[in-house]
Amino acid sequence: MSRLHVVTGKGGTGKTTVAAALALALADEGRRTLLVEVEGRQGIAQLFETEALPYEERKIAVAHGGGEVFALAIDAERALLDYLQMFYKLGGAGRALRRIGAIDFATTIAPGLRDVLLTGKACEAVRRRDRDGRPVYDAVVMDAPPTGRIARFLGVNDEVAGLAKVGPVHRQAQAVMRVLKSAETAVHLVTLLEEMPVQETVDGVAELRAAGLPVGGVVINMVRSPVLDGGLDATDVAAAEENRTELARALSRAGLGGARRGGRAGQLVAPLLRQGREHAERLALEQAQRAEVDALGLPVYELELLTEGADLAGVYGLSMELRDQGVHK
Repeated sequence: MSRLHVVTGKGGTGKTTVAAALALALADEGRRTLLVEVEGRQGIAQLFETEALPYEERKIAVAHGGGEVFALAIDAERALLDYLQMFYKLGGAGRALRRIGAIDFATTIAPGLRDVLLTGKACEAVRRRDRDGRPVYDAVVMDAPPTGRIARFLGVNDEVAGLAKVGPVHRQAQAVMRVLKSAETAVHLVTLLEEMPVQETVDGVAELRAAGLPVGGVVINMVRSPVLDGGLDATDVAAAEENRTELARALSRAGLGGARRGGRAGQLVAPLLRQGREHAERLALEQAQRAEVDALGLPVYELELLTEGADLAGVYGLSMELRDQGVHK
């Protein structure tokens, strides 16, 4: 079972909501999970209706079955101070560097350094043990950057290890990559059944595999419930268009007015057929995109569209959907 779950996805696919639901699902049956935010957007705090997350780990929810979810917003500057203290014992000097803005300068001119610090902090949480040698967290879930840069974000430690041949920087980068490329890690991609998100998912999977990073599953988010049993296709719409008069009569029998051209039922035929064509086209598009996802050969999970928006109750509901689909096994 993986212990570090990295959640990525194209902007607008709901990856933060999925990451939160996954953390709750993995906290089932009394487990402890840590939900990590690395982009500084405080989206997790908004979902759980709590104060802005600090750099310290804080319990934010109790899952079904009594499990606990903790959360942490990783700040690159604070992580660098920890790093300086851990490897160079520069606690006081590090704080002085912070006051003069040197740390912010360093992470700005070296963006890769920021990614090293963010991934390193998450991997440290995965490796951490209590006094009895047991993992502090059963699972760590990272709400990661978008799919377009996920392979570079996770693979930056490989570059750093290659640049720094010896010393603590080299050892730290190697330790992080050992976690990221191991069976302990799974990178999950969130998508919608739309052309651009699916294509970005396909490209992201290819990049992750090329980088030797472990791909977990694909989460299809915001799945709409079927409007009609058995679906609707272009053939059904074409048959209805050829029988406009019968359609008008059927609407009239349903109590929607007269079936003549000027009657209310007759006036409803054209817009009803237009909506039918649009619905059939959308279903055909979704079926084609689903086939693209299935062709990846990965576990696929589906989450229903939250019609009332992504509130806390909705996140708990999504966590149960993920649990029922076996994501916690």
